[in-house]
Amino acid sequence: MSEAERRRAYRHGRLAEALCRLTLRLKGYRVLASDFRVPVGEIDIVARRGRTLAIVEVKARASLAAAAEAITPRQQRRIARAAEAYLALHPAAAGLALRFDVMLVRRWRLPRHVRSAWRLE
Repeated sequence: MSEAERRRAYRHGRLAEALCRLTLRLKGYRVLASDFRVPVGEIDIVARRGRTLAIVEVKARASLAAAAEAITPRQQRRIARAAEAYLALHPAAAGLALRFDVMLVRRWRLPRHVRSAWRLE
């Protein structure tokens, strides 16, 4: 992948995340964090709605199927470890129900929000 393609993909991903944050707000979620990074992993969006803390992974691809397939078990484990770090840094959120969501994005379409896309084992 060339440097120009890499920059274009990065910008597309950032726009997809912004669209997902807006969509979540319109659904009644409060976005608590965006692009949360720790050495063990990263979280695209942390949002709260009622007593639920949603850890949201955003995937932007040419098709929804390709976006869904891009979330590997290894990536799920990294996101779960990042969620543990988030909870350690924000003890007030520890009493909330934790849920892992995915928002799938493709061009010229609204994001598809998949709630409880996976669970911790």
